[in-house]
Amino acid sequence: MKAVFLDFATMGDGLDITPLQEVTSDLEIYDTSTPAEAAERITDASIVYTNKINLSDDLITAAPQLKFIGLTATGTDNIDTASAARHGIAVCNIRSYCTASVTEHVMGTLLSLAHSLPGFQQSVAAGEWQTSDSPFLLAHSIRELSAMTLGIVGYGELGRGVARAAETFGMKVIVSARPGSSDTTPEGRVAFDTVLAEADVISLHCPLNEQTRGLFGAAQFASMKNNAILINTARGGLVDSAALAEALATGQIGAAAVDVLPVEPPSDGDPLLEYKGTNLIITPHIAWASNVARQNAIDELAANARAFIDGERRNRVV
Repeated sequence: MKAVFLDFATMGDGLDITPLQEVTSDLEIYDTSTPAEAAERITDASIVYTNKINLSDDLITAAPQLKFIGLTATGTDNIDTASAARHGIAVCNIRSYCTASVTEHVMGTLLSLAHSLPGFQQSVAAGEWQTSDSPFLLAHSIRELSAMTLGIVGYGELGRGVARAAETFGMKVIVSARPGSSDTTPEGRVAFDTVLAEADVISLHCPLNEQTRGLFGAAQFASMKNNAILINTARGGLVDSAALAEALATGQIGAAAVDVLPVEPPSDGDPLLEYKGTNLIITPHIAWASNVARQNAIDELAANARAFIDGERRNRVV
């Protein structure tokens, strides 16, 4: 049974691939694959592993031997799952592999922004402390997490992990009902509009789909507190970049930490990349990517493939 990994370089260096080799000895690993290369490489493969390669209906249809698609990610928006279902191809994602990494990233960026560390660092670099009349340079706001309310949008494994960590800092946690839902708000959740109005921090952990694309735009930022912090470690398409840059520049919201952008890599630019304020932290989609989490991803990928071969359903999306 032939297996191919189309974009192993996206997983970084220093990983043990033995678990994948134990699934099938006929394993071809490619650092990257263009669409044309991907089409050629999966033609006679039964198992395809990928992180970010787009597997469209055309590619899937042209791979008659394909039986299993394994993702080293939770999101499945790069796979035409409807096509996979029509062709009887199993699709599996991985779960719970990077909870600690993402949680630490969210809390780390939150603490940095709440304590205005980028602003203080800039002030010191500009010589403001060195020329101050006081031993303390209280030039920026310092907020305690224990006095803040965290709103979670997307209460899966990652959202729950962030909520648990926030509670250890004494934060009040509120969880959004599904945005746009006309159903009665479930017990333990609050309406999305309530989260916008009441949260001091909003952390996004929901999938990108037709209901959530552009979930945060000008109207939503106008509804948030003017010192609120937005953290997005989910998908860039959830947020209108231009609207966020405008909201930060005009003081509609206080700060943001963004680990994802709508197009990655952002080779054609993005409005947030042009923003120069210290109330924005941008990182290159690495919240998930601790050394431990990346190895967890490989181990989970192999476990999903092994379960499929053994006739078991594990982390099946399709």
